[in-house]
Amino acid sequence: MTFTSPFTGDVIQPTDVSYASYNLTANLQLQWPSNTNGLQNPAARIMDVYQNASWTMSMPDATQVSVGQDALIRNTSATAVNVLSYSGSVICTVAGGTAQYIYLTANTTTGGNWGIIAFGSTTSTANASALAGLGLVAITSTLNQSHPIASLANSYTYQASDRAQTRLWTGGSGAGTLPLASTLGNNWFTIFKNGGTGSYTFSTTGGQLIDNVSTKTFNPDESAFIICNGSNYYTIGYGQSNTFFFTALVYPVTGGSYYLTTYEIQSIIQEYVGSLVSNVTVYYPQVVNLYVISNQTTDNGHTLTVSTGVVGSATATIPPGQQATLVCDGTNFFNANTVQAGATSLNLINGTVSTPAINFAAETNTGIWRSGYGLFDISILGVNRFELSSTGLTITGTGTFTGGISGGTFP
Repeated sequence: MTFTSPFTGDVIQPTDVSYASYNLTANLQLQWPSNTNGLQNPAARIMDVYQNASWTMSMPDATQVSVGQDALIRNTSATAVNVLSYSGSVICTVAGGTAQYIYLTANTTTGGNWGIIAFGSTTSTANASALAGLGLVAITSTLNQSHPIASLANSYTYQASDRAQTRLWTGGSGAGTLPLASTLGNNWFTIFKNGGTGSYTFSTTGGQLIDNVSTKTFNPDESAFIICNGSNYYTIGYGQSNTFFFTALVYPVTGGSYYLTTYEIQSIIQEYVGSLVSNVTVYYPQVVNLYVISNQTTDNGHTLTVSTGVVGSATATIPPGQQATLVCDGTNFFNANTVQAGATSLNLINGTVSTPAINFAAETNTGIWRSGYGLFDISILGVNRFELSSTGLTITGTGTFTGGISGGTFP
């Protein structure tokens, strides 16, 4: 039934209550405002509802008003509220933080028929799970940092999907390849941890560098952020293991001058390789440090000298096939080897005629060496002039004796 004016034919609106707020502590039955006496709960046009249990709110008798009667119901709590018709059926469920607009479409029964329009959230919020990506994870309604760990046991080439991921090496000696930095762009990063039993070496692509060198080695228990700037790679927070403190630099040389960077001299062990075509001088930054330098170049009669480049400073020359422990005071190189206290013997390598086992820094092809079993030799400028054996002495070349010779017979 409807209520119309007999004079105008227009719908007669009952007394209107524009707004009401309800804190539900029990099931609530509403009354049309025209039927309330001040002690009852009117069905207002706009209603805020709050509850912390599971109470319901029932609309009044639909036969007492005309179609089009409406209400906007906003749930200000976190618990959903069921809105019922007068007959007890569910008109709608208003979820926490949302609003529903209902309007009467038929009033032939006490429950009536109701139209529903969902107004959605009372506040605008982003869907965190839809925004999450590499390095981000949704926890409830917020985005949080994420660096999930994945194990590596074989050689691996890094890619864009490794952004913000943590890679844990679990094998022995291993290797990883960093792609062209331009394919990853400025701000790509990954996290690496060597949890294995051997060293892990990163190599770059296309002549690019990591910490200004072409390769970087992580010993067991070492880790770092590896960051790309679109052109090269850098490590942040690189932590050196207390157990495996030493790292080695393998540096190829052929002749002329070479200049090491501050990154390259971080490796205490310096190994030089290659086939020399001329003398080599390697210039070190003027930094106080200890070096173990191994000359593993092919012995072609050329020298390898290390220097800080300071005029008048002391340099050191390391013969091919030999090693030297050197101390640099920022200007000079000094031999760190001294006579060992309490030592009863000294062992030497055999050496060669061009690089004797005991030689001189300024003349490395002059000194003492051993050419074979039971032999003691002296080389002068790369020529074996003196050989002493269990049967006698052999001198190569002419001799001058100022004091004469006595004893024995001469052919």
